[in-house]
Amino acid sequence: MSMKWIEVGSLDDIPSRGARCVNTPEGKLAVFRTAEGQVFAIEDHCPHKGGPLSQGIVHGTSVTCPLHNWVISLETGRALGADEGAVRTVPVRIEAGRLFIALGGVAEEAA
Repeated sequence: MSMKWIEVGSLDDIPSRGARCVNTPEGKLAVFRTAEGQVFAIEDHCPHKGGPLSQGIVHGTSVTCPLHNWVISLETGRALGADEGAVRTVPVRIEAGRLFIALGGVAEEAA
């Protein structure tokens, strides 16, 4: 299955240490922006009880679920600390201030 890049908005649409939800054919995703300006996309549900990660607190390259304080790595999608579980990560790229996410396959190196 080949990967398809879709535009999801502007980098300016996502506040520093915030998130934006995107509905896709593959499910609801959360696109995060860290204080350092990095952008990550993951599934918008905590692996614990399905809490909305897009409403969590972003710190470093992690997000804390607003329901039960599970900490999820934005880089790997894995729960950190003693918790176990993971969410799917989705490749993101930025071109001229526009955000694109990859759907439908394994991403190559994002340019």
